[in-house]
Amino acid sequence: MVKVLLIEDDGETAEEITAELAERGFEVEWSANGREGLDKARNLKPDAMIVDRLLPGMDGLSVIETLRKEQVRTPVLVLSALGAVDDRVRGLRMGGDDYLTKPFAVVELIARIEALLRRPVESRETLLRVGQLELDLIERTAKRGDRVIDLLPREFRLLEYMMRRSDQLLTRAMLLEEVWNYKFVPATNLVDVHMGRLRHKVDGPSEAPMIQNVRGAGFILRAAS
Repeated sequence: MVKVLLIEDDGETAEEITAELAERGFEVEWSANGREGLDKARNLKPDAMIVDRLLPGMDGLSVIETLRKEQVRTPVLVLSALGAVDDRVRGLRMGGDDYLTKPFAVVELIARIEALLRRPVESRETLLRVGQLELDLIERTAKRGDRVIDLLPREFRLLEYMMRRSDQLLTRAMLLEEVWNYKFVPATNLVDVHMGRLRHKVDGPSEAPMIQNVRGAGFILRAAS
């Protein structure tokens, strides 16, 4: 049975979520306090977590940040009444995997939890390395050797996807679906434009190229020889 830890201080909301999850076969553990929730996350080792941002004892983002620093990569859905873009971005940058704004439909919450559980285990690593290239998923930083690489959010996501699949040929269709969430392949040079910018940042003028263009097929990221 899949175990979900719910950290939510509003009893009515927690009861509704718990009932819906239980009806769908999940085992739910509930905590109404941030510090208590943190202890349960450490001890129970749930398969997924639902964490409210504003909690007594310890706020939700601090709970998530603490777990990520302890290398706990349990997927987390952040709940919040704060729906501004900056708030959502902060929630994700602190280590949340998805963000749902209150009020919400419980059926959507269930769908998002199921989607998080379908993600491959590899997506829970926090530090990716290919040769001298390093990507820190918690700090959201990139480096090649001692050189810091300044990446825009889409470039960061693109590089993350490629680093997880180093030495593999990645087609434009794969990149459009996984990085841009397209479910079809539009007639666009979107991938090539972003890849050109990313290659310029990753492969410096005096460095051996790591991102290779396979003509007519796609792209490969390899450690520099």
